[in-house]
Formats: sequence, structure tokens, C-alpha cells
Amino acid sequence: MSRGTLFDKVWDLHTVGTLPSGQTQLFIGLHLIHEVTSPQAFAMLRERGLKVLFPERTVATVDHIVPTENQTRPFVDPLAEEMMLELERNAKDNGIRFYNIGSGGQGIVHVIAPEQGLTQPGMTIACGDSHTSTHGAFGAIAFGIGTSQVRDVLASQTLALAKLKVRKVEVNGTLKPGVYAKDVILHIICKLGVKGGVGYAYEFAGTTFEQMSMEERMTVCNMSIEGGARCGYVNPDATTFEYLKGRDFSPKGDEWEKAVAWWTSLRSDADAEYDDVVVFDAAEIEPTITWGITPGQGIGVSEVVPTADSLPEEDRAIAQEAYTYMDLAPGTPIAGTKVDVCFIGSCTNGRISDLREAAKVAKGRHVAEGIKAFVVPGSERVKQEAEAEGLDKIFEAAGFEWRNAGCSMCLAMNPDKLVGRQISASSSNRNFKGRQGSSSGRTLLMSPAMVAAAAVTGHVTDVRTLL
Repeated sequence: MSRGTLFDKVWDLHTVGTLPSGQTQLFIGLHLIHEVTSPQAFAMLRERGLKVLFPERTVATVDHIVPTENQTRPFVDPLAEEMMLELERNAKDNGIRFYNIGSGGQGIVHVIAPEQGLTQPGMTIACGDSHTSTHGAFGAIAFGIGTSQVRDVLASQTLALAKLKVRKVEVNGTLKPGVYAKDVILHIICKLGVKGGVGYAYEFAGTTFEQMSMEERMTVCNMSIEGGARCGYVNPDATTFEYLKGRDFSPKGDEWEKAVAWWTSLRSDADAEYDDVVVFDAAEIEPTITWGITPGQGIGVSEVVPTADSLPEEDRAIAQEAYTYMDLAPGTPIAGTKVDVCFIGSCTNGRISDLREAAKVAKGRHVAEGIKAFVVPGSERVKQEAEAEGLDKIFEAAGFEWRNAGCSMCLAMNPDKLVGRQISASSSNRNFKGRQGSSSGRTLLMSPAMVAAAAVTGHVTDVRTLL
């Protein structure tokens, strides 16, 4: 087993005890909730006559079902309105901090917690959402959990978990212009597989990650789950501390220096032992796109859709399924693939730096005829910052729609949905069948800049030709 890693240190610091099952009872420092996975959990508490044990350690927002165009209450969708009312009630009844629409702090849960300094190194974090691994970018151990576990954390502030192995995923070198953090994680998932990380926590290390901004690290950690890992993290460093300094919930005054010293001590030891180590070269990564129906079915923009016989035998059946569903012929270039909808946003790529990179591509160009393109900021703060910089005007001048904060077409539990067989160029995290609102809709995952390139050309385009 691993020894001396940040994961081991944080796990040990939060261990309450060992359960008869052999699992660890782990204290959860920060619990994030939203409107979709929490109503049933609160109902379970009421049935048992239980209260939230530490309401000050839970923070709520709304993101999944929120319309990004018309946010007038009551919502047009009665189920969405019912979920909103339930969360509003549960937060009020239990004294939970709640960032509602119009509060200035609402947004996708994995965007608002970091931007407010709620997410900090050395924490254990849980949320009823798969992509909670995002918070590992700060040197936290963050888990996506199910509704029954949301109940457990509300009632006890603990989780029963089996300890994970730790794989060090090292990427070294400088990324080429036009290659982004999204390309890095898609490349890693493609190489290691969607099940390659099962039973592991991923520690992202190497000079490439050291050069990344916090928002880029968040993109990588966000999609750890798509590679099968339960969580992913980056050791905290000067970049982490610079990002956190001065944020709403970050330590202040004398407490700041004490916090930085403690956070630094949590870094993986120089002689830490890992259960596995894999190494990648940044120079080998190009703009990467998914062609199939899992995040692991990805290729470089200059490559062709792989033929079944070029794949490992265990991957051939799902490849055949993907060829049929996506209507992409093996051996054909991915560049030039026509798209219908272009979506920039999500907890993976809806932060200010993502919007800036997409705006660089959109500026002075226009969305191609017949293409629906829209930009959804990850939070109300991101929206405000983007508008202060004039990014909204750049997008609107280029023919993009500029929306309010929310999850939007990432999973389409809101009005933003694909229709029929439409094909989407998306900066989100999953390309499963039906993921974006249509049972036959098709999704190509890529970086925000690549989505912008597809929007202005009408097809998959190597963004490097437009920069």
C-alpha cells in the first residue's frame, strides 16, 4: 500500500475509526449539496427524527435543474420548481448556508466552493455529484457520493469508505499552444482507460501540472472519475496559496501563515511510496476529442477514428457500438466532422479562464450558418467577471448566446437539450448515450477553445489553425 502521500496523510487525519466491515469511518470536513440528490436525504432524516449534525459544515446551491435562459419563478418545469422549493425549505429548516439564484454566489457547486475559498488543502469533501473530485486540485480528498451517503453525512458528518490505492500520474513538459488541461485529462483517460483507475486515487504530478493554473488543475481533477478513479488531487503549492489568498472563507491575518505552513506539510513526501506510477510526455499531447460513447474513446484532432482491429480486444465490442450510435466510420478523420450544437460551460470548463480562451477564438469571427452556439458561465461570479471584461460582448458579436449560470447541457436536466440526432461539440465531461437530453443525441468532448473553433467553422477544427 501507499505510504507518505498526501492521500495517506489526509485520510489518517480524518479517520474516526475502523468499522466491523473493515471500512474506515471518515470525518467529512465540507459537505456540498444541491437540489437533485439532497431532497431524499433530508426526507430520510425527517423519517428518523434526525437533525443535521453540523449545519455549518454544509453549503448548498442550485445548479442542475436551473434554467440558464429564463429564470423567472416559478420555473416553467414544475418538477424543477418543486426541487427548488424543497432545497429552499431544507436549507432554511436546518440553518444551512444557501447560495440561491440572484445571491451573487450561486452557480455550479464545483465552481462556487473553490472561488469562495471554501475548498482548501487537507480537507475531506463530499457532495452528491460524481465530479466532486474537482476539489482535489487544492490538495483535498474529495468524493462524489450517493443519496444514502448524503443522508449519512448530514446525520453524522462521516462516511464509511474503503481506503484506496494511490497511483501517481506524472506528466512532464510544456504543453504546446492550443493544447489545454482538457486535452491532458482526455489523453490520460484514453491511455489508461475508463476503468483503469478503479480502486485508486490519482495523484497528478510532474512539471506540466506544476505549470498549470488552479482552474486548469480543477479541469483535470474534475474528470478523474471518468477514468475510474474515486478521486484525483494535486499537491498544494505556491499556485494554490496564491489562488486562495483573500477569498471569502480563506484564513486571514496571522491564521494565513499558519495555514500555509500546515498545507505545505501535507504534500506527498519526497520518498513517498505509490501503488503504481505512470508517466506521460506533454509534447505528445495534441488537441483531443472523443469520437465514441465513453470519455476513453478519444483521439488527437489529427487522427482518424480507430478501426476495431487496432484496439485491444476488450475494447472492440463497445467500439462497434460507438460506430453505430455515433454514425462515424472507422478510419475516417475526426477533423471535418459536422456539428449542430456548440456548448461552452459545465463544472469541467465553465470558469473564467475557459471563457477567455474560447473568446480568443470567437473574436472577430462568427458562428457558422445553422449552428446553435451558447456559453454558460459556471457561476454568477464568473458571469459578472466575464461581463466586466467584455467577454459577453465578444461572444454575442460572434453569434453565441450568453446565458446565466448553471449546469446547462452537460446533463440536460433543464431546458438546454439536444434534439433528435443532433451532434454536439461540448466542453463538458461525459459523452454517454443520451447524456445531453436526447436519447439519440451525440456528443464530442473537447476543450472550450476547440468548441469555439467548431462553432465558427461548423465542424471539428484544429483550434491551432485559428490561433
